[in-house]
Amino acid sequence: MGVKKYKVLILAEAANPEWTSVPLIGWSYTEAIGRVCDIHLVTQIRNKEAIERHGWTEGREFTALNTEFIAKPINILSRIIRGGDKLAWTVATAFQSFIYPYFEYKCWKTFSHRLKSGEFDVVHRVTPVSPTAPSYLAKKLKSIGVPFVVGPMNGGVDWPVQFSDRKKQEKEWLTKFRQAYKFLPGYKSMRKTSSAILAGSRAVQQQLPEYTNKQVLYMPENGIDTQRFELGIRKSHVKHPLRAAFIGRLVPYKGVDMAINAIEHAALKGEIYYDIFGAGPEMSKLRGQIESLGLEKSITLHGNVQHSELTAYLKDIDVLIFPSIREFGGGVILEAMACGIVPIVVDYAGPSELVDDSCGYLIELGNQQEIEARLKVLINRIIDNPDDLSEKSKHGILKVKEKFTWSSKAENTLRIYSWVLGESDKPELPY
Repeated sequence: MGVKKYKVLILAEAANPEWTSVPLIGWSYTEAIGRVCDIHLVTQIRNKEAIERHGWTEGREFTALNTEFIAKPINILSRIIRGGDKLAWTVATAFQSFIYPYFEYKCWKTFSHRLKSGEFDVVHRVTPVSPTAPSYLAKKLKSIGVPFVVGPMNGGVDWPVQFSDRKKQEKEWLTKFRQAYKFLPGYKSMRKTSSAILAGSRAVQQQLPEYTNKQVLYMPENGIDTQRFELGIRKSHVKHPLRAAFIGRLVPYKGVDMAINAIEHAALKGEIYYDIFGAGPEMSKLRGQIESLGLEKSITLHGNVQHSELTAYLKDIDVLIFPSIREFGGGVILEAMACGIVPIVVDYAGPSELVDDSCGYLIELGNQQEIEARLKVLINRIIDNPDDLSEKSKHGILKVKEKFTWSSKAENTLRIYSWVLGESDKPELPY
């Protein structure tokens, strides 16, 4: 006799197997839960075609809700105010907080009769991940006795005071008003009536009201799809010169310019090569910096590279130099560790929750000059004595395998469902 699977209605407004960032998190987490539960995904219509290309059938595995009536004009206004779609992410998040309630309204209208009839054991809202997004459904689900799980939620990391200039460059003027989200309808009811709240970072965990303590579990938002990232693809031995990489959007807070300054002398001597994968508004500035320092032979700006091509490059990379000073999650850190690449990150926010001395290097937060100086000392130390990299690489792969594959996170999510359904005690998650 087979083991009964939980029937779960998953809400992931952003869930797309062909995109990156939050939509990929939404899709990857949903798909992993679908391997251990009977699920039905509710998402936004913009994801429909990509999900169908993945082999899912609308009406059977998923439902795509059309919220473009609200979303389209608000997204246009958001891009106008932001001056594009690369900067001012706080503004984008704020606008999404006005769009999202309509998605949940339509979800209730579509599924209320099935929820009331007991068709689903649990409702799990996977995205949006932002803690500023209110919930229209939480209170309604509480009233009909269906457990509501929300998260992982992540965001709201304070800007380091040392980098107010980069805050301006990122057009993050709205952060001073961020706490206004607590006055949105649905803010309190979601936190009071949810059966479980998954905090995707320590920052979010600390921001949650004290009355949520019994419901909160810490689960970092990112995971690794082993079909996309083969564990341990990096060549095990370190050659001279040291091979380093950066992967991500080229925006001010990522700090790529600091990494370039820190490795300048070692790069000029041919002791390190730095491959920068990604694009963004900082591209021309970084190109000018590389040329002015005479580092064209040692530092390469690759632009955006397809995942299939990127994997070939990563086999030769020893370290990920990722000096971002305001990172919520840091999925690229896990991706590097999965490959066997040793991460070097600033000891602040998301990346510092994923990296420890066993699997990487943490640079103490400071101002730009201090971070560059500390990074320079560390890089020179690694060049002179690269032996530690092999052991850190092994520990990083093991850490990802045990805790951060989407499969392992789905198994932990099963334990959460069991708890909210009253079948077991509150789980101790391994994070």
